[in-house]
Amino acid sequence: MFGKVEELVVVLIIVLVLFGAKKLPQLSKGIADSVREVRKGFRDEPSSTTQTIDTDAKASKDQT
Repeated sequence: MFGKVEELVVVLIIVLVLFGAKKLPQLSKGIADSVREVRKGFRDEPSSTTQTIDTDAKASKDQT
């Protein structure tokens, strides 16, 4: 029915109507901060998972 660009335009118009022009900068800043935190969490996650695996491996070797 719609293409991707048309769907994006419709969503943006709905957001503009719901939140108003004055709230859009605050809304976009909040979304950007959230995305930044999620990316930071994904970047930090593998190192903590690796440490947990290493710790579990050492503990199982110590028990045997």
